[in-house]
Amino acid sequence: MVRKLKTVSVEKHKSKDFVTVARNFLNGAEVAAEYEYWNAAGVLIVHSAIAFSDAITVKYGKVKSKSEDHQDVINLINTLVAETDEKKKAMLQLSKIISHKNLVSYSGDVYSKTDIDKLWKYLERFVSWADNILKN
Repeated sequence: MVRKLKTVSVEKHKSKDFVTVARNFLNGAEVAAEYEYWNAAGVLIVHSAIAFSDAITVKYGKVKSKSEDHQDVINLINTLVAETDEKKKAMLQLSKIISHKNLVSYSGDVYSKTDIDKLWKYLERFVSWADNILKN
């Protein structure tokens, strides 16, 4: 049985606000990394990716996920955005980022520059795709 995705309706024009929030998180992550606040940078990278995801689902479906499982946003994007090789790659990057949410925030694991460099790489790839589909 396929489980129904939990969503909430959002006006399409709000997509741009989610992009603004995403960029604020991204910029905050850069500042945190400059000061070697690795876990803070990681949390902000994760939240940037989630906000970009929300921008996409709002633009393409006038909804955003309200699921406790942040991986569900990938399924939501998959239902709203046409399948391409680029999207498949972007969803893989997004999944890798989201998988760090609880680790970087709640596990007590101390993140390092190496961890954040890896998350940045994932985020840059995801944001490149997101920027492309959000500008259309």
